[in-house]
Amino acid sequence: MTTHTPLSSICDELRQALTRNRYDTDTLLEELGAQAHAALGRNEPVPVRRACASSGDLGTLIRLFLLADALPESEVATALAPLTVEDALSAGLLEREDGHGERLLAAVDLRPVDTGSGTHWIFSDLDGSMRPRPTVPDHVIGVGHASLSLVRATPTERVGTLLDLGTGCGVQAVHGASYAERITATDINPRSLELTAATLSLNELDMELLEGSWFEPVEGRQFEQIVANPPFVVSEAKVVDTYRDSGLDLDGASELMVSRTVDHLAPGGTAVLLASWLHLEDEDWRARVASWIPAHGVDAWVVQRDVADPALYVGTWMRDGGLDPSRPESAPRAEMWLDHLERGDVVGIGFGFVYLRRTDAPTDLLAEDLTHGFEDPLGHEALAYFDRVAWLREHDVMQARFQVDEHTALERVHLHGEQGWEQVVARVHRGNGPMWQHEVDDLGAALLAGMRPDGLVLGELVELLAYAHDQDPDELSGSAVELVHGLVRHGLITPVGA
Repeated sequence: MTTHTPLSSICDELRQALTRNRYDTDTLLEELGAQAHAALGRNEPVPVRRACASSGDLGTLIRLFLLADALPESEVATALAPLTVEDALSAGLLEREDGHGERLLAAVDLRPVDTGSGTHWIFSDLDGSMRPRPTVPDHVIGVGHASLSLVRATPTERVGTLLDLGTGCGVQAVHGASYAERITATDINPRSLELTAATLSLNELDMELLEGSWFEPVEGRQFEQIVANPPFVVSEAKVVDTYRDSGLDLDGASELMVSRTVDHLAPGGTAVLLASWLHLEDEDWRARVASWIPAHGVDAWVVQRDVADPALYVGTWMRDGGLDPSRPESAPRAEMWLDHLERGDVVGIGFGFVYLRRTDAPTDLLAEDLTHGFEDPLGHEALAYFDRVAWLREHDVMQARFQVDEHTALERVHLHGEQGWEQVVARVHRGNGPMWQHEVDDLGAALLAGMRPDGLVLGELVELLAYAHDQDPDELSGSAVELVHGLVRHGLITPVGA
């Protein structure tokens, strides 16, 4: 069920106009060209305006909705037909320049987005990047880097039920329509639900929309998958902008989400959350996040993608909220924010993904840095990771056979020394997925070299290796088990028959 809104009432005619003019992601790239399309992503309007100058009605839609230009009413009327200007004004899609002029402006952001299953159109509030405007407290942020990174990080295997908690402009819910049978989207901000309802109507999608804070709207319910891009900004315990401020102190929003999500997962269900966490002078960030996770019933994979120092963090989020940190009038806000972080002994703020799977076993947690670049999306990798963890829980690796994954390579690094070339490190790394690397010694490399699908089990390989290198079998067994567990978790080796 979706909520009826003024914008929803014009979606049939608006959809006809957008379809007729091919206002979609592929056509935009084709019409603008790579350079102007990249300029659009950088919020540089002039190259885009020049590129679409001869694009007719499509150019009008690009300038109206993506560049926030004021355009003659006659041009807008032609591009939006069969939707009338009067109906578009009444529904809140357009507004008149200065409230009464002959030129029209977009009152909302409307852009085509491809989340992996073709173009959908997403409504959100104008962000001021093209046309300066104040950010109001109930501002609904559009499709940005964080939301798209979550799309790429979300598993997309078929599920029956999906919860998008804190839906914002609804992009995660729209993405979920490609793999979930039934979707529930929640938000504390009524404006978010209004725009999401319009987005659903425009794209002919149907799902449940619920208003409320955190998990209150779905109390007592469980879902096969949960996805959330919550207001995780690390700041004071007050709400300035609902799309980013939780009202909880510092990283309290992330703590709440990580600690409570598993209660709303069905057995075997999976969640992916965007989150942030403090780096303190006397505390490992991994221990901090681990303290949020229940001791039983969840497999957790925490991936730190970036760390910002307090000054960079505050400046970035002030600009995001429409404040220029270089302006004197912005200084009190920056001082107050940085003072609060300093009182909390904060030396950095980490950011990344938290993956959770509900189990009936003691909790398994891996929190790690993954700050290097890679191209493959993490969603499929997360499911594979949980499957590998489940296999390790259920099997004795010493009784199993393994094979080196086809994408795994051995690399040896030598530096020139007094005796010529001297090896300083050997490591194995995956050439796909998250591009993990593990350092190995010569015995570890020899152990991997002996792995064959039809070969010896790990215990026999260790005994043979110990005998050949005059090593203590028990000591070598301990180090081999630790190495194999790490390589299986990261997919550099795979159990035969798994």
